[in-house]
Amino acid sequence: MATIPRYRRTLQDALRRAISQFPAVVLTGPRQSGKTTLLRYQFGKTHRYMSVEPPDVRAAAAADPRGFLEMYPPPVIFDEIQHAPELLPYVKEWIDGHRTRPGQFLLTGSQNLLLMDRVTETLAGRAAMLRLLPLSRREAVRGLSMPFPWESIGALQARHPESSANLWRSFLRGGYPELVAHPGRDPSLWHSSYVQTYLERDVRTLRQVGDLTTFQAFLRLAASRSGQLFNMAGVARDLGVAVNTVKAWISVLEATFQVLVLRPYHANVGKRLVKTPKLYFTDTGTLCHLAGLRDSDHAAAGPLGGVILETAVLSEISRTLTHRGTVPEIYFWRTASGSEVDFIVVENGRLIPIEVKLSATPRPQMADGIRMFQEDLGKKSGPGYVVHLGSTRLPLAPNIVALPFSEL
Repeated sequence: MATIPRYRRTLQDALRRAISQFPAVVLTGPRQSGKTTLLRYQFGKTHRYMSVEPPDVRAAAAADPRGFLEMYPPPVIFDEIQHAPELLPYVKEWIDGHRTRPGQFLLTGSQNLLLMDRVTETLAGRAAMLRLLPLSRREAVRGLSMPFPWESIGALQARHPESSANLWRSFLRGGYPELVAHPGRDPSLWHSSYVQTYLERDVRTLRQVGDLTTFQAFLRLAASRSGQLFNMAGVARDLGVAVNTVKAWISVLEATFQVLVLRPYHANVGKRLVKTPKLYFTDTGTLCHLAGLRDSDHAAAGPLGGVILETAVLSEISRTLTHRGTVPEIYFWRTASGSEVDFIVVENGRLIPIEVKLSATPRPQMADGIRMFQEDLGKKSGPGYVVHLGSTRLPLAPNIVALPFSEL
């Protein structure tokens, strides 16, 4: 019997649309984000289920893929399909013989790099690609799938803000369903086990990492530089490795959904803009764990407090948009003279500038970077928002609103 999810995943709507239109749906995302639970709950009565991760199942699929498909014919869920890539050509063959039947194969995978290469090569035009990330706060706290404030005036309605202590405890835990569903579970122990499992399974599969100790040092260094301009040459020098090694490790983190590499937004505005990207971890709990933060008070008052809040805002935007079935377009903006905006969200052709401030008291000068961006981009820029930890929503300047984090 399928496990009943404690939280409604907003990706369910996109899943239903995809399964009604495509012969196959590929659901990717980090380990433990709830992919199996969601598919078995939503489609467990209509689809067989088979995990191809166990070694004996993997061997059987590799030895006789056609016979394996005959034993587990569609409609079927194949979990962790990256472990049995030999099945994909035979899935393609079956689809090509039954093109009028949508939703026959539901495939999950935790390694985006290898899986995307295989799927693009084998199932092009036959499979919808969706991602399930850890719980957004809308899913975990409010159970809502509301528009963002810049998408609908109706979304701007006051909500009761979460207490500061509870908010920072939730940042320390992060959004993985198991930790959200079990508040008594030790987040430090869980994240420690998660990182170790991730290192053993995914890093060694995707790249030959000879020295795991150095890679772990790279993870901690990346956490300490999260939200900053990420100088790969400097990181490589500090670790004593080649720049190409750092590039490869970042690609591993991206492929396994552990980090987002934010690139600067460039437009022909007659100004020198920085070209170096920023790196953010996708989960506040992962960031806090790798940074050695075990206490929510220390997280809030420490030097990474602002970065943790930025990570929380970025995660909320990225997860909410991703769970609609879209690929988020998010950048940052920074000029050589130092003017900057934390996030630029591209929505329906508009550029939405968002600044994040750790303060609970929004002030007009907090909007200086957004004002500069709006002046430079003109009509391309939409309304701007300064997200803060207070409880008051108020105008800071024409077309710029101070928005409590609780209302994001």
